Amino acid sequence: MRDILDIREIEDIDRLENEYDLEKASLLERKLRLMIDDNPELKPLRKKLRDLIKEYEDKEWSDFENITDSQVDESDKAEEIVNYEQKFINKRKEVIRKRLKEFDMTQQDLGLVLGHPKSYMSELMNGVSQFTLKDLVIIHRILGVKLNVLIPTFLQSETRAQVRESIEKLNKPKLGLRKSEFI
Repeated sequence: MRDILDIREIEDIDRLENEYDLEKASLLERKLRLMIDDNPELKPLRKKLRDLIKEYEDKEWSDFENITDSQVDESDKAEEIVNYEQKFINKRKEVIRKRLKEFDMTQQDLGLVLGHPKSYMSELMNGVSQFTLKDLVIIHRILGVKLNVLIPTFLQSETRAQVRESIEKLNKPKLGLRKSEFI
């Protein structure tokens, strides 16, 4: 599964590729379950996620006797990464809500400023859909939220590996990823 930038991209995904995809899909499915009451149009997306999850688990985890230690390790690492990402999203949501309260604003008010409907603001705040860079800059400018709170700077493992490989090809030993690149 390619990195989901917006939950509406779920419709274009044919299958989950790895444990990270499974963890991410499972988290999104749980979030959608909570959001469906306010936004019933999300039901088909949740069903698609459930189908993708079941297909992956049936393929990768159904033969209990042949589950390897490396498969379990990959699953644990994926869970750790998704939990880290979720902590970032929760912290961002908490900071934005605090600043909204300080300005006597609601999430709907922020949606009006950003040009987004109420249901979409809920998706953005809960990390189900992604803020655009423009949205984050506006939040930074009007609410005074620091950019490092709004914009994640960690890289997915595939991206990190690709960057390291490219740096090696360039033969630039002084160039490299900082320790803060946890994910």
